[in-house]
Amino acid sequence: MTRRLAWAFVALAAILLAACAKAAYTNRSQFMIVSEGQEMALGLQSAQDVLKKEKESRDTLQVERIRRVGARIAAAANKPDYKWEFHLIEKDTVNAFCLPGGKVFFYTGILNLTTTNDELAAVMGHEVAHALLRHGGERMSAALAAQAGGQIGSIAIGASAGSAASQVFGQMYGIGAQVGVLLPHSRAQESEADEVGMILAAKAGYEPSGALSLWRKMDAWAKSKGQNTPGFLSTHPTTEDRIAAIQSKMGAIRAKYFQQAELR
Repeated sequence: MTRRLAWAFVALAAILLAACAKAAYTNRSQFMIVSEGQEMALGLQSAQDVLKKEKESRDTLQVERIRRVGARIAAAANKPDYKWEFHLIEKDTVNAFCLPGGKVFFYTGILNLTTTNDELAAVMGHEVAHALLRHGGERMSAALAAQAGGQIGSIAIGASAGSAASQVFGQMYGIGAQVGVLLPHSRAQESEADEVGMILAAKAGYEPSGALSLWRKMDAWAKSKGQNTPGFLSTHPTTEDRIAAIQSKMGAIRAKYFQQAELR
């Protein structure tokens, strides 16, 4: 082992030891080497980029609806350091997301699937949960660690087998990291956001069963478009798995949070 490789291992070990965190609500252990401040700065920049490229909707009723539901979810989230904004983008895409720092974007295409405020709150809660749980920072941390691991492996092979073998290792490592670590972890994040999203919606006074009706609509919509993606190699759980998980947790969340909601 070369001195350079030894120092690389020492540096990586120090990073790993210092990178333990706990997820909000679920208390799941997280690997985190990206600070929340860094996440929020990236979120602000990304929000500005979206607003430069996309056209905002002028449908005042739907914009107000997004903001009203969003304000209640934001109050339930209790993140005073977030600068909350709620935007409706004029595009048929069925999508929504919340950037770190509280910049929330809905696309008009998803409104046909969120006809009730409970369903809208399910989407809002889910996307806000991703930000609260720092899933973006977690994925960035995993990617940085994977990159560091690949570099260490390249050093090891490069010391003995030349640059060609080193390049092959880097390519193989990238594939292994994508299939073996990043995608399954992202599916776990989606399930976690489903659970915490229902909690936020319930705390805000919305019926948590809105998540169930939402995903049943999503399932029907996806099948009508021929977009029933297999669960493996997908960043989302299968719809059937998702609905089953929501059903298994909905009763307890309703009893603990919805029935005691202060923002009814």
